[in-house]
Amino acid sequence: MRLAVFICLLLSSGLSYGQATGINNFIVKESLLKNSKIAIIATDSLENPIETINGSYTFSVSGFTQELNFNNGVAIVPLAIDKSTFIYIKHQNDNGTHSKLMYIYKKDGNLSPITISRIFFIIVPLIVIVLAFAFKKFIYMAVILLLIFFFFGYNKGLNIGTYFETIFDYLKNLI
Repeated sequence: MRLAVFICLLLSSGLSYGQATGINNFIVKESLLKNSKIAIIATDSLENPIETINGSYTFSVSGFTQELNFNNGVAIVPLAIDKSTFIYIKHQNDNGTHSKLMYIYKKDGNLSPITISRIFFIIVPLIVIVLAFAFKKFIYMAVILLLIFFFFGYNKGLNIGTYFETIFDYLKNLI
């Protein structure tokens, strides 16, 4: 009889804690403390905050692995941002890899996160290359435009490895 009660209690406790909440989408905002740090907010697919997310989750922030502690669906990235920069934030769980490429614009101590569409990184160079092949006189201008495009990204913290990782993650999620 005691064994049956123990098994019932064990099963009921397993059912009540069996809901594993994962982070499948997130948004990035400036921290409420205005301390040059960003906050990652766990959201659903419609970008409504999920306040039930609590605990430690592993994120990759511009190539650095960070253990972020979520409290009511919000975590503060400990790295302070001193100038405008690109940040690539990635989280991997059982449902796949979830990532965002952000441009954090800093002006007068305020941070403005801007989400960069990864299709932009595919289409812009392709358009420039197609125009260079279509118009032979445009080839020098195309090389200069591509160099400016890559130099701006590199100057703001987006290296070539992160550039291609962003594109491959985007294409992998399309499939």
